[in-house]
Amino acid sequence: MPDAPPPPPARPQHPQLAVSAAIFRDGNVLLVRRARSPGKGVYSLPGGRVEFGESLHTALAREIEEETSLAIDIVGLAGWREVLPSVPGGGHYLIMSFAAHWRAGEPRLNEELDDFKWLATGALGDLKLTDGLIEVLDAAARLLAN
Repeated sequence: MPDAPPPPPARPQHPQLAVSAAIFRDGNVLLVRRARSPGKGVYSLPGGRVEFGESLHTALAREIEEETSLAIDIVGLAGWREVLPSVPGGGHYLIMSFAAHWRAGEPRLNEELDDFKWLATGALGDLKLTDGLIEVLDAAARLLAN
């Protein structure tokens, strides 16, 4: 009798810490579109989970390189948001969002993303955005202006 497939990993029973970056280049910010759930089809900032023992800045540089192949210079914390489970089995995340300058590279997306755009923060049009993104972008722009 063949072995049964392993059960899916258990959903964490505590909040997950994540980081994201508002990366500015020539007055525009990089937005990426998620290719899978949660957030499939929604534009947001690139980023991801912080691994155990990893500093926020190290996690951010790693996630940006993994998702977009870009090198960045992190300026500072622009804001944070908490994402609570909205559906059964959904995740609980605390996302620390940083302002950053683009340093090098051109976006090459990994399998988690399916589109990117460099846009002025005032020209986001009718894009479907993650909750709280406008406030984070405004805070990041102010931080970079100082």
